[in-house]
Amino acid sequence: MPSVETFAPTSAPPPPAPFKGRGAVGAPPGRFETLTRAAFDDLSDFAPDPDSAEFPPAAPETVIHWDLAKSVVTENSSPDIPHELSANPYRGCEHGCVYCFARPTHSYLGMSPGLDFETQIFAKRDAARLLRERLRRRGYRPRPLALGIITDAYQPVERKLKITRAMLEVLAEARHPVSLITKSALIERDLDIISDMARDNLVAVAV
Repeated sequence: MPSVETFAPTSAPPPPAPFKGRGAVGAPPGRFETLTRAAFDDLSDFAPDPDSAEFPPAAPETVIHWDLAKSVVTENSSPDIPHELSANPYRGCEHGCVYCFARPTHSYLGMSPGLDFETQIFAKRDAARLLRERLRRRGYRPRPLALGIITDAYQPVERKLKITRAMLEVLAEARHPVSLITKSALIERDLDIISDMARDNLVAVAV
């Protein structure tokens, strides 16, 4: 009877541990990239082991970029999305929810839907002005506008930049209906505007 060579099963390497405060564990290339990059250390004989407990990897910092958008309102005609208009004060979101459907949008910027989506944040500093110009256009028809769809309008950087609040002020001035969805308690900062609009049934908030 011929002998059969057996092999002991090998265990898969453990997945990389996430950085504290981050949802993604890596930065895979975007789907539209034709080139990919891989880290290579040719000084390993001379440098300390980066995987050792003595040299833990540093968590990536958040970088804010100015987004020089020419428009801020997006129209939607898809029957399975419950809003026709949306506006986003930011691109990317520091909350870093691993399940976020908007992660692939960073691929259009040549960035990763992984760590780049939650560390490379693009802020539309002219968003309030662009929104006001859109509402003033001849023939504009008011419809409920979803504020913050591919980003959380109340992510940490909003505390300093206040772009979402400026957009809410424009909508309140125009008495324009708006909906908001967030996972941040920062929305309580804008209760003065939200409660005023709520009296006229112009706002809906989901947390």
